[in-house]
Amino acid sequence: MIRTLFWLLDELLSLYVWAVIFAAVFSMLAAFGVLDTRNRLVWTIGDFLYRITEPALRPIRNLLPSFGNVDISPLILLLLLQATRMLLPSIYESIIYGTLRPLL
Repeated sequence: MIRTLFWLLDELLSLYVWAVIFAAVFSMLAAFGVLDTRNRLVWTIGDFLYRITEPALRPIRNLLPSFGNVDISPLILLLLLQATRMLLPSIYESIIYGTLRPLL
Protein backbone atom coordinates (compact mmCIF):
# COMPACT_ATOMS: atom_id res chain seq x y z
CA MET A 1 0.00 0.00 0.00
CA ILE A 2 2.77 2.46 0.90
CA ARG A 3 4.65 1.62 -2.30
CA THR A 4 1.55 2.53 -4.33
CA LEU A 5 1.24 5.81 -2.46
CA PHE A 6 4.85 6.77 -3.19
CA TRP A 7 4.49 5.71 -6.83
CA LEU A 8 1.38 7.89 -7.15
CA LEU A 9 3.14 10.83 -5.50
CA ASP A 10 6.10 10.47 -7.87
CA GLU A 11 3.79 10.35 -10.90
CA LEU A 12 1.87 13.41 -9.72
CA LEU A 13 5.12 15.32 -9.23
CA SER A 14 6.21 14.26 -12.71
CA LEU A 15 2.95 15.50 -14.23
CA TYR A 16 3.30 18.78 -12.34
CA VAL A 17 6.82 19.21 -13.72
CA TRP A 18 5.40 18.91 -17.22
CA ALA A 19 2.61 21.36 -16.38
CA VAL A 20 5.17 23.94 -15.21
CA ILE A 21 7.19 23.46 -18.41
CA PHE A 22 4.09 23.81 -20.59
CA ALA A 23 2.97 26.89 -18.66
CA ALA A 24 6.37 28.56 -19.11
CA VAL A 25 6.44 27.80 -22.83
CA PHE A 26 2.83 28.92 -23.23
CA SER A 27 3.59 32.16 -21.41
CA MET A 28 6.56 32.92 -23.66
CA LEU A 29 4.64 32.10 -26.83
CA ALA A 30 1.72 34.28 -25.73
CA ALA A 31 4.06 37.15 -24.77
CA PHE A 32 5.74 37.11 -28.20
CA GLY A 33 2.40 37.01 -29.99
CA VAL A 34 2.82 33.52 -31.43
CA LEU A 35 -0.36 32.33 -29.72
CA ASP A 36 -3.58 34.27 -30.09
CA THR A 37 -5.06 34.36 -26.59
CA ARG A 38 -8.33 35.70 -27.98
CA ASN A 39 -8.96 32.22 -29.38
CA ARG A 40 -11.24 30.42 -26.91
CA LEU A 41 -9.30 27.11 -26.95
CA VAL A 42 -5.94 28.83 -26.51
CA TRP A 43 -7.34 30.98 -23.71
CA THR A 44 -8.81 27.90 -21.96
CA ILE A 45 -5.51 26.04 -22.09
CA GLY A 46 -3.62 29.09 -20.82
CA ASP A 47 -6.11 29.65 -18.03
CA PHE A 48 -5.88 26.00 -16.95
CA LEU A 49 -2.06 26.09 -16.91
CA TYR A 50 -2.09 29.39 -15.01
CA ARG A 51 -4.52 28.09 -12.39
CA ILE A 52 -2.55 24.93 -11.62
CA THR A 53 0.93 26.49 -11.61
CA GLU A 54 0.38 29.96 -10.16
CA PRO A 55 -0.23 28.82 -6.53
CA ALA A 56 3.26 27.30 -6.48
CA LEU A 57 4.95 30.05 -8.49
CA ARG A 58 3.55 33.06 -6.60
CA PRO A 59 5.43 32.46 -3.30
CA ILE A 60 8.66 31.94 -5.22
CA ARG A 61 8.12 35.19 -7.13
CA ASN A 62 7.50 37.01 -3.86
CA LEU A 63 10.83 35.82 -2.45
CA LEU A 64 12.95 36.57 -5.52
CA PRO A 65 14.33 40.00 -6.27
CA SER A 66 13.22 41.69 -9.48
CA PHE A 67 15.21 40.70 -12.55
CA GLY A 68 13.36 43.04 -14.88
CA ASN A 69 11.28 41.14 -17.41
CA VAL A 70 12.99 37.80 -16.72
CA ASP A 71 10.99 35.37 -14.59
CA ILE A 72 13.11 32.53 -13.20
CA SER A 73 10.48 31.25 -10.78
CA PRO A 74 9.53 28.28 -13.05
CA LEU A 75 13.18 27.21 -13.10
CA ILE A 76 13.41 27.35 -9.30
CA LEU A 77 10.12 25.45 -8.96
CA LEU A 78 11.39 22.77 -11.37
CA LEU A 79 14.57 22.40 -9.33
CA LEU A 80 12.55 22.05 -6.12
CA LEU A 81 10.23 19.48 -7.68
CA GLN A 82 13.14 17.43 -9.01
CA ALA A 83 14.85 17.55 -5.61
CA THR A 84 11.63 16.31 -4.02
CA ARG A 85 11.41 13.49 -6.54
CA MET A 86 15.02 12.54 -5.77
CA LEU A 87 14.28 12.43 -2.02
CA LEU A 88 11.20 10.21 -2.37
CA PRO A 89 13.11 6.88 -2.53
CA SER A 90 15.08 7.80 0.59
CA ILE A 91 11.92 8.73 2.45
CA TYR A 92 10.30 5.49 1.30
CA GLU A 93 13.27 3.46 2.56
CA SER A 94 13.32 5.28 5.88
CA ILE A 95 9.62 4.49 6.37
CA ILE A 96 10.04 0.84 5.41
CA TYR A 97 13.17 0.25 7.53
CA GLY A 98 12.01 2.49 10.37
CA THR A 99 15.16 4.55 10.53
CA LEU A 100 16.46 7.83 9.14
CA ARG A 101 19.73 6.22 8.07
CA PRO A 102 18.93 6.13 4.31
CA LEU A 103 18.35 9.90 4.40
CA LEU A 104 21.92 10.59 5.53
